[in-house]
Amino acid sequence: MKIAVGNDHRGVSAKNHVVELLRGMGHEVTDHGTNAPVSVDYPDYALPVAHAVAEGHADRGVLICATGHGMCIAANKVSGVRAANCRDIVDAEMSRMHNDSNVLCLSADLVGEDLMSRMVRTWMETRFEGGRHARRLDKIAQLEQSSQG
Repeated sequence: MKIAVGNDHRGVSAKNHVVELLRGMGHEVTDHGTNAPVSVDYPDYALPVAHAVAEGHADRGVLICATGHGMCIAANKVSGVRAANCRDIVDAEMSRMHNDSNVLCLSADLVGEDLMSRMVRTWMETRFEGGRHARRLDKIAQLEQSSQG
C-alpha cells in the first residue's frame, strides 16, 4: 500500500519510527512531515496527507502530533477522510473494523514506541467489516455532500 505520513515538530521522532515500521512491512511511504523540532502548525502537515488519501494518491495516512487531536480535527475537514485518533490497540482495530478509518492519528507524547508499533500494525492489518457499518459510512458521506453545497 501507499501510505502518506505527516507530523508536526512534536512528532519527528515518532514519525521516523513509524516510517521505518511501515517500510519494513513492505509499504511505500511518502513523508509529508517536518524533520526539525522547530515549532510548526499541524494543519500545514495534516492537510497534505488528508488530500493525498482523499484524492487516491495514498491508500491510507498516518498523522502524528503531541496528542493526535489537532491532526485528527484538521484531517477530518477534508471530504472522504475518516481520521481516527487512537490511543490503544482496541481503538486502532475498531476504527478500521467499524469506521473504515483511512487516516490514523497518533500521540507522540502519550504513546510509547512499542504500543505505537502494535497500533500501526493492527490498524494496517485490520479489515473493514462492511455490512451495517457501510450503511453508517454512507450516511456520513451524505453529510459531507450536503455540507459542501
